[in-house]
Amino acid sequence: MRAARIGAEDYRRTAHLPRLLGYGVLPRQGDALMRLLEIESAQEEQRASTDACYNLVRHVNVLIAIVGEARGLRAAPPDPQLV
Repeated sequence: MRAARIGAEDYRRTAHLPRLLGYGVLPRQGDALMRLLEIESAQEEQRASTDACYNLVRHVNVLIAIVGEARGLRAAPPDPQLV
């Protein structure tokens, strides 16, 4: 998590999210965060089970994106349609 917090300082969603979620239209921050949490859960399961397919770099990149998206969501003004 320490590496993720440090990496999140340079997080740019337009550069980082497509590599993790696929190219195309970027999802809204809340939707992106939910998808990233699902990906991280699978990564954590692979890590815990010592799966040979586990990729530490990808896992840290997902964690960086989660921290970055959460920070962006927290800093965003409230959506007037939802208030």
